[in-house]
Amino acid sequence: MDVNTFYALFSATCFTLLGLWWGVVQRHEDWMRDPQLRGVVGGVYVSFLLPALMGLFAQVGGTEMPAIWRASFVLVAIIGVVSTLRLLRSQRNATVLQGPLMRNRWVVAVVYALVAVVGAAPQLATPLGIKPIQAEAVLLILLIVLAHGLVWEFMIGAAKKGEKDPTRQDAAA
Repeated sequence: MDVNTFYALFSATCFTLLGLWWGVVQRHEDWMRDPQLRGVVGGVYVSFLLPALMGLFAQVGGTEMPAIWRASFVLVAIIGVVSTLRLLRSQRNATVLQGPLMRNRWVVAVVYALVAVVGAAPQLATPLGIKPIQAEAVLLILLIVLAHGLVWEFMIGAAKKGEKDPTRQDAAA
């Protein structure tokens, strides 16, 4: 597959997932009232937004103007590392929503750091036999796979939390 086509499809898919997430959040207003859940909801939002933005920048720069995608990947990845670490710090003592992926969200920060490193030093992809923009594509796919896993754990955990809360009122009631 052509790299430009990949990034076009990738970015559109990420923005679609972002829109779907907005729809889910609108149906669960109680998540925004709970500080722990609100942080995770924002983390999911960023998990789809940042890769979508990198996909757009990859289309603008492509292989003809690598400085554009490289600089934007480094900047957006740094934002991803910082936001992930802030979320980890704020959720350090959280007692809810702690599945295996949630407990190991630091992996997301590591993948963002790798995105920044490849953007800053693209020659690191050469031993792999692929172009740097292709190495970045693999890392972005990994970010979205991790985001999907985190969403799944969040949804399962939030559903369990809702079941245990006798004060929760469903919209159908």
